[in-house]
Amino acid sequence: MLNLPSTRTIDMPVDLAASYVVDDVQSDWRETVPVIAAAGVTLRALRASDAPTLHAMLTTEEVARFITPPPTTVEGFEKFIAWTHRRQAEGSYVCFGIVPAGCTHAVGIIQLRALDGAFTLAEWGFAIGSSFWGTGIFQAAARAALEFAFTTLPVHRIEARVVGENLRGRGALAKLGAVCEAVMRQSFRRGDVRMDQMLWSITRETWMFANATPAGPIH
Repeated sequence: MLNLPSTRTIDMPVDLAASYVVDDVQSDWRETVPVIAAAGVTLRALRASDAPTLHAMLTTEEVARFITPPPTTVEGFEKFIAWTHRRQAEGSYVCFGIVPAGCTHAVGIIQLRALDGAFTLAEWGFAIGSSFWGTGIFQAAARAALEFAFTTLPVHRIEARVVGENLRGRGALAKLGAVCEAVMRQSFRRGDVRMDQMLWSITRETWMFANATPAGPIH
């Protein structure tokens, strides 16, 4: 479930972490997505210089086995990155690069794509290099992206589609509070093989309730 120009992807689990916007000046997200810091990771707009690392991280067999094939070359990722910027300017798409602490280039991506004209219904997709699986980075990044979607964008509901055999991806969504609503039979094709996908969703009300700051004691 990762929409590269005509592509989909999903991945990983990890840990709860607070996030905050690093940008000093709030700007229209269509022009500039904020830089968001969370525990051990930063989310920021993709840069052309991220292409080589993304190519190395997202084209491995273990990452690509449950996704529509990503670009096969560094040049293909450069074109994808340029495409994300154009779609963002149109107001129908946001893509964050996942940059772990101590790194300068993105090792994965999280994207949000509008499914209606008002961007109240969205589909999200994500992928991260396997060397970062189980480190806590994905959950921190995913929670930061959800917080952005439900507080900055007009998004009310987010959907994700995951191949049924992708236990890691399913576990990641469950940890985030998403609910599986349906099984879409043989809706995903990889080569000559067709696989079932599971439709997961999370709503703004659910997210806000689950992540509300508890009130302090009344004296």
